[in-house]
Amino acid sequence: MRLAILSDTHVPSRAGSIPEWVEDQVRNADVVIHAGDYDAPETLEHLRDISAEFVGVCGNIDPPEINLPFVEVAEADGVTFVVTHGTGTRTGYSERVADIVRDAAGEDAIGIAGHIHEVIDEVSNGVRILNPGTATAANAGDEATMMVATVENGDLSVEVVNST
Repeated sequence: MRLAILSDTHVPSRAGSIPEWVEDQVRNADVVIHAGDYDAPETLEHLRDISAEFVGVCGNIDPPEINLPFVEVAEADGVTFVVTHGTGTRTGYSERVADIVRDAAGEDAIGIAGHIHEVIDEVSNGVRILNPGTATAANAGDEATMMVATVENGDLSVEVVNST
């Protein structure tokens, strides 16, 4: 099973559109996971339209019309994911996300979060945390990134993908 993992698209306030290379990864995925900050309902709907299956959560700048949960639990071929947007600064970020993951599904689940626009694949307090960065290079100095993962029989492999 192929997953496209992205976050912090910020369309249209910080980016005019989702890059074509990101949309290609979304179209080719069995499941798309978005960790929030779409920016507009139209961005969410567009991603849903081009996804085979979509899992998403609300980010801190998303308007009420986005109407998604702040935490979502999803399973893919024997792996449990807890998706949340994340909060605060980089200091303590992974620990905060790990706490949300443990509360929602236990420490065997994988946390997927966004918010800080920084690619992360690390273990915090026994919980693996993935942050795909920002799919649109939403702030000056950001690089547009996302993650593509493969899940097979409970095994997860993850790679970071960018425009180059």
